[in-house]
Order: sequence, then structure tokens, then C-alpha cells
Amino acid sequence: MTSPQLEWTLQTLLEQLNEDELKSFKSLLWAFPLEDVLQKTPWSEVEEADGKKLAEILVNTSSENWIRNATVNILEEMNLTELCKMAKAEMMEDGQVQEIDNPELGDAEEDSELAKPGEKEGWRNSMEKQSLVWKNTFWQGDIDNFHDDVTLRNQRFIPFLNPRTPRKLTPYTVVLHGPAGVGKTTLAKKCMLDWTDCNLSPTLRYAFYLSCKELSRMGPCSFAELISKDWPELQDDIPSILAQAQRILFVVDGLDELKVPPGALIQDICGDWEKKKPVPVLLGSLLKRKMLPRAALLVTTRPRALRDLQLLAQQPIYVRVEGFLEEDRRAYFLRHFGDEDQAMRAFELMRSNAALFQLGSAPAVCWIVCTTLKLQMEKGEDPVPTCLTRTGLFLRFLCSRFPQGAQLRGALRTLSLLAAQGLWAQMSVFHREDLERLGVQESDLRLFLDGDILRQDRVSKGCYSFIHLSFQQFLTALFYTLEKEEGEDRDGHAWDIGDVQKLLSGEERLKNPDLIQVGHFLFGLANEKRAKELEATFGCRMSPDIKQELLQCKAHLHANKPLSVTDLKEVLGCLYESQEEELAKVVVAPFKEISIHLTNTSEVMHCSFSLKHCQDLQKLSLQVAKGVFLENYMDFELDIEFERCTYLTIPNWARQDLRSLRLWTDFCSLFSSNSNLKFLEVKQSFLSDSSVRILCDHVTRSTCHLQKVEIKNVTPDTAYRDFCLAFIGKKTLTHLTLAGHIEWERTMMLMLCDLLRNHKCNLQYLRLGGHCATPEQWAEFFYVLKANQSLKHLRLSANVLLDEGAMLLYKTMTRPKHFLQMLSLENCRLTEASCKDLAAVLVVSKKLTHLCLAKNPIGDTGVKFLCEGLSYPDCKLQTLVLQQCSITKLGCRYLSEALQEACSLTNLDLSINQIARGLWILCQALENPNCNLKHLRLKTYETNLEIKKLLEEVKEKNPKLTIDCNASGATAPPCCDFFC
Repeated sequence: MTSPQLEWTLQTLLEQLNEDELKSFKSLLWAFPLEDVLQKTPWSEVEEADGKKLAEILVNTSSENWIRNATVNILEEMNLTELCKMAKAEMMEDGQVQEIDNPELGDAEEDSELAKPGEKEGWRNSMEKQSLVWKNTFWQGDIDNFHDDVTLRNQRFIPFLNPRTPRKLTPYTVVLHGPAGVGKTTLAKKCMLDWTDCNLSPTLRYAFYLSCKELSRMGPCSFAELISKDWPELQDDIPSILAQAQRILFVVDGLDELKVPPGALIQDICGDWEKKKPVPVLLGSLLKRKMLPRAALLVTTRPRALRDLQLLAQQPIYVRVEGFLEEDRRAYFLRHFGDEDQAMRAFELMRSNAALFQLGSAPAVCWIVCTTLKLQMEKGEDPVPTCLTRTGLFLRFLCSRFPQGAQLRGALRTLSLLAAQGLWAQMSVFHREDLERLGVQESDLRLFLDGDILRQDRVSKGCYSFIHLSFQQFLTALFYTLEKEEGEDRDGHAWDIGDVQKLLSGEERLKNPDLIQVGHFLFGLANEKRAKELEATFGCRMSPDIKQELLQCKAHLHANKPLSVTDLKEVLGCLYESQEEELAKVVVAPFKEISIHLTNTSEVMHCSFSLKHCQDLQKLSLQVAKGVFLENYMDFELDIEFERCTYLTIPNWARQDLRSLRLWTDFCSLFSSNSNLKFLEVKQSFLSDSSVRILCDHVTRSTCHLQKVEIKNVTPDTAYRDFCLAFIGKKTLTHLTLAGHIEWERTMMLMLCDLLRNHKCNLQYLRLGGHCATPEQWAEFFYVLKANQSLKHLRLSANVLLDEGAMLLYKTMTRPKHFLQMLSLENCRLTEASCKDLAAVLVVSKKLTHLCLAKNPIGDTGVKFLCEGLSYPDCKLQTLVLQQCSITKLGCRYLSEALQEACSLTNLDLSINQIARGLWILCQALENPNCNLKHLRLKTYETNLEIKKLLEEVKEKNPKLTIDCNASGATAPPCCDFFC
């Protein structure tokens, strides 16, 4: 049959398919091992083609034999019996159909055109050899079952290796992401072994490993050349292998280590595997599925490259590789130590340092911790100080690998230079040419290979890496702290390494986040005891200038601007790492106001270490994240004193809570030891009963001089009760805010009333926000206000007060001895009904000067009642806030009349009310000489030229009046800004 005859027959068959059947035909066609030309045809053309066009595409791109076999197989798979019989009768000259191997359609033998004789055996032999090499790169010794336990736990999330995952016609792109050293590469290589394992797959499958570390060093080449460089014996078979893309797994390892200019991966995308292109173009083409779109992709990366990957990968599946979980770490410690008591003691020491414990998700760090602490225990030394900081642990590990007095000063200097060079260049693997460029001999590294500081690649013997990224960061810090030889480049300019100031700059850290932890290690190495330990082992001296350099850099970075929460965390973390109290005193001395967000126990520890030296601190804003304290968020009730608890008597979460409470106790001593601390704000915090009691214990002490306290959106709800109890008789307290969407407990109201009733009460400002109290509770509260003579400012904003509760308050305020000067009832669900009694308060009160009724729908009738009170000569009200009160033109008329009667009002807020037509009436009063108004706030009228002109005329006639027209909707300033 000639090609025109085949095209006519194929066209006839395809045109008999309906729309859904044709779509299914194309989907099944996608899953077939396509021939070379069809493989390179944009699949969008196939998807858009009708039956006639599809027949034309297939005839022009594929061999006749392939078309016959593919058509019959697909029609048979679709269960279109009659069309299948027709295809066999018209297209198959000898009446035989060859099965084409297709994983999506079933298990079958290889088509002779797609697998050359000996190719299967050659490939499998090569893969078996490579498997032995890869298996040697897995963790050995203590972690010999790492890939059996941890790796398999992650592998079940990879769909193309999980038999329970439903098959789909489009290939998968899976992204393994996680921090350095948690096993991403190990998992990826294990996936490659399983993908190509003939015992797991009945069909021959191929896997190619692309290391981005290596790709960064390659020049332009074709994609076929790129993947065949590691398989010289299969070079001739690469084209036929690539023609079976649905059987190929590509592993792109370490995308974050690919050194390319921005945008290089998405430029000049290419689909031709034989065309020479820069390696980044080839890699971008693969990730965007222009190159071999039917292949499976597995990408590994650290989190910093995820944003760029989102621009490349097509519908990726993200799998976070977490490395050792807590139970893995505990099991590892037990296996390493052998002795359970020693193992659990060491484990708890690591766990007590949240930053170190987080690093422990990397097996290498667990090995460092276990090796170091076990040696100390064997020598009878106390391991507790070692785990206080990461610097202390890493330094002890480094020194323990070599005998004291080894005099390895030059070798250590070379190693630290290598670490710094790599970190600034964002390199974790060093090749021979890198060493040559730095003037480092491979023989110089032998000591550190033997000491397990460095690792040599078992595949590429000329490649070296540090045991873990964090240790490379530690050694980089060591480069800056070591005393330099005479004539040596002090700051590393000759090696393209930034100086200390550049290292600590925000700009550099944004470009290279790996530099951030170096700053912590720098401060850690500024400790004098550690300097002596290093000198005793290596004969190296610390630079006498490093401590002063660090102080100057910190002063420069934070000069003339307040510290952000993030910056403050870093400063406190660095100071804790140093364990130098004198250094902490100098750094925190200028702090007068700080804001802290505690997210883990380490941050609590950092704060307590440094802030106790911050004697000029006046204001502290505190936020505690969920998870720092667990007592109120677990099902287990801890009813024993935490000082008496032992390791075996309480569950894991309780041990963590006890540790947090001990650190919290130390932190809270700040409130009873710093006489200058006047203002405490606790907001959006997840506390616990015990942590609240500890804080309140320090607040109640006579050495605590807090004057202003704000408690906002804090859990548990009982915290508000405990704070009220702590403040009873606190004569220094003048301002108190208790805000949050909670239901008032009976005991909390009793405590608050006792606070106001106490003869030592000097409270002048009280804000209660977001509370849902009963009428009986409001009645009790307002009754106590009758006797209180100190309170001047009461804000009941956002409370469910209602008219009933408001009337109880007004009754209290009509008494001649009330002292309230400012009252805010913003958003208390009041109506015009409450305004009549409020007007009576305005008439008789000689104290009230500020009133806020914002966000209450009092309407024009409510305004009318208020204006009746304003018109009385004895009314002293100066500020009235009626923002968003449903006022219209009629309400403006009432206000206009009151303002023209020489009332005392000087500030009026009418923003977010529909009063456009009422402005003409209101402006009549504003132009009247009797009007005392000095500040008027309205909604924005920028688009209404007529109103804009009217207001400008009013300003000209009344120059003492300020009109603010920038208050509208979400952009409106808070009522309290105008009110206070």
C-alpha cells in the first residue's frame, strides 16, 4: 500500500470517530513510543487536528508499519470492534498485527523496530554497574538503613513509583524539596534504581541522572550528547532510547546549584535533542517539556529555587523531604550510643536547642552530635555547655578529630578558605580545578578527609564536599576570625570573598541566604573560651579585632532606624551564640523599644540571655506563636509541679513544655528586674495557664514598674482573669487594655471589679474590646465605676453592649461624682434609642469632653437627640465621632443648628456617611462666626467638583477650620486617631 492509499484508509477510519472517541484516540496515541519525527512534532498540532488532519500528520511523520500497528492496537484498546476489523482488513497486508509495548495499554514484548538486538541486555548490564556505584553513595555505618526507612517513607509519595497511584496519560513532574543534607539526592537515586529494576517493571525502562553541579561546568552540546556522556558504551543506542520517552526517567539533581543568569532557563527553548545549545537551555527545555515531553521528571532542590521552578515545571507534584523525623533521630541516638540512658540524655540535650534540633533532620548533623557527646561522656565531661550553641558543638567536634597541640594552623587556614570561597560562590562541591585556582593541593585535604570533616565523592574521586552545609558555614566564619599572617589578604578580596561588613549586609544575604548563618557562627567564635580551645588544638589565634568589627557592623546596619522583628531576632540569636554577656550589654544598651515574636524555645532562650542586660528598655511588644507552650492544647493534663518532674513520668510533649516554662521563667524575670520598663503589650499570643501564671508572678512584684499594659487576642481566655488578678493593687498601672473576642467569665469580671475598687487603683485609661458580657455583668461593672475616682478614659469598642447596657452606663455618668472625660462606644450595636439618655449625660456632665459613637446605626434621630444635649450651655463636649452612623441630609440639619448656637464642639467626624446633599446645610454653620469647630473629618469627595469647590470656599471664609476629606471606606483613619 502506498502512502496516499494509507492516508486515505487512515483518514476514513478516523473520520468515523466521534469527538470523544477521537480525543481518546489521541490520548492513547500519546502513550505510545512515538517515532523520531512524530516525537518532535508539537503535540498541540495533534490535539487540535480533526480526523483528516491527524491522518495527514501521522503519514508525514511515521513509518507505514508503525501506523498500521499503532492504529489497530489503539482501536482494539478502545473496544471499537468493527473499526478494528476494518483496519486489519484494509491496512494489514499479511493479516498480522505486531504488539507495541506500551505501559499504559498493558505489558507486551518490545517491537523489533524500537529495541535493537542486545540493547536491553547492554542497558541493564550498565544500570547494574551504576547501581553498585550509587548504592555506595548512600549513608554507611550508623545510617546503613537510611534509604530503607526514611527514603521509603518519602518514596510512597512519588506517583510513578507507587503502584496505588492511578495512571494518567500525561507524564509526572515530581519536585523533591527540603533543606541541605536531608537525603534528597539519596531518595532520587533510589528512585532511579527502582525505576530501572527489571524485577519491579516487566518492560525495559531507562533512567538518566543530571547533576546541576556538573551541568554548570559544561559548554554547549546537544541533549543526546549531554545524557550519553556517562554512558559511552550506549552512545549509538541513545537515539532509539530517546524515541521511547515514556519509558525514561530524568533526575535533575540540585536545581538550586545551577549557576546561570536570571532567565537563562526560559530563553531559546528547544525541542530538538540533536541541536547544540547551552546546557541551561537544554535543561529549561526539558523542564518545560518542550524536550521529550512524555518522559518522567524528578527534580531535587533546596527551597530557595522553588520560585524559579514554578515558572518552568508543568503542574509539578511537590514532595517535601524532611530527612530524620523526631522518632528517627531518637532511634539513631539509641543505635549510636547503645546505652539507653546516655542516648536519651544526649537526645534531650540536642532537643533543648531548637536550632540544633532542626539541623538534626540531616543525618550528618545527628552523627556529629552523637560522636561529639559520646566522646565527652566517655571522658566524664559535662556535655551540657556543648549543646547550648551550634558554634560550641561544631568547635568541640572539630577539635575532637585531632590531637591537642597538633599545630595544624596552615591546614585549618586552607580549609576555612575553601569553605568561604565555596559559600560566596554558592558551591558545596569542589573539583580539582577549583582547588588549583585556590592554590590548594589535594594532599592538604587528607587530614580532614580522615577526620570526616570533608567527604570525597566515591564516583568522581576529584570531587570534595563538606560533611554538611552548616559545617561549611561554621568554617567560613572561622576564616574571618583567624588571625591573618603578615602580608595575607585580611578580608579575602584576592579570592572574591566579601569582608565582614559585606557578609552581614542585608543585600548580600538576600542574594545568598547561606551567608545568614555565618553571622551567627562569627559571633559564636568571638567567645574567648572557644578561642583558647581552638588555639590549644590547632595553634591558631583569633583576630583581636574581630569582636570590634562585629560591633561596628551591627551599629552600622541598625543606625538611625528601629529594628524590625526579623533583625532583632538575628541580633539576639547572634548574641546568644557568642555566650559573651559583656558583648550583649554593649549591643542591647541602645534599645528602648522592641517588638518580639517568639516562635520556638530557642528564641525564648535568646531573649532571656540578652534582654536582661537591656536596662534602658521602656517598651516591649510580645507575640508568642502556637506551639511554644503546649499545656492547653493537648489532651493530657499536667497537674504536677514542673520542677519535680522526671524524664520518665511525663509524655514527650510535656517534657518540651517543661523546658519552655523554665526558659520562660528566666525571660519573665525581665519584668521584675528592669525598673525602666513601663509599657508591655502582649498580642496574638498562644499562652498556657502555667506560662500566664509565671508572667503574672513577676508583674505583681514590687520591683515591676509597668504603667501601661495591653493584652490583645490572647489564649487561653482565663489569661484575662489572671492578668486582672495580678494588677489588683498595682499602683503604678495607669493604662490597661483587655481586648479579644472572648466571653467574660464570672471570675474575670469579679477580678476586674476588684481592680477598680481597690484603694490603690490608679488606673486612668481602660479599654475593653471584643467582649461578650451579660447585662448583669455590665450592671456590676458600671456599678463599680461609681466609686472609682481615677478612671478618666473608658473605651468599650467592639463589645456587645446594646442599648440596654449603654443605658446602665449613662445612669452611672449622670451622677455628679463621675470622673470620665473620654468615652468610646464604637461598634457597640447601639441605636437611636440609647441617644436620648446619652443626651441627658451631655447636659449634666461637667467632665465629659470626648465622645465616640462610630459604627453604630444611630441615624438622624439619634443625631437629633445628641444635638439637643449639645445645645445646652453647660455641655462641655469638645470632640464627637460619628463615623459610619447612617447619617443623611436631615442629620446635617440638626448638627448645623447646634453648631450655630455656639456649642462647645471643636472636633467633628462625619466620615463614611452619605451626607453629600447635607453639606450645603452644614457649611452654613461652618461659615457662621459663632461656630467653634476647628477640625472636620468627611468622606472623600475628590470626584465631585461642586462639593470640592464648596469646601474650598468654606476654608477661605473660615481659615481656622481644618477639613480632612481623606477618610473613606477602608482607607479611613482609625476613630481613635481622631478621638484621642
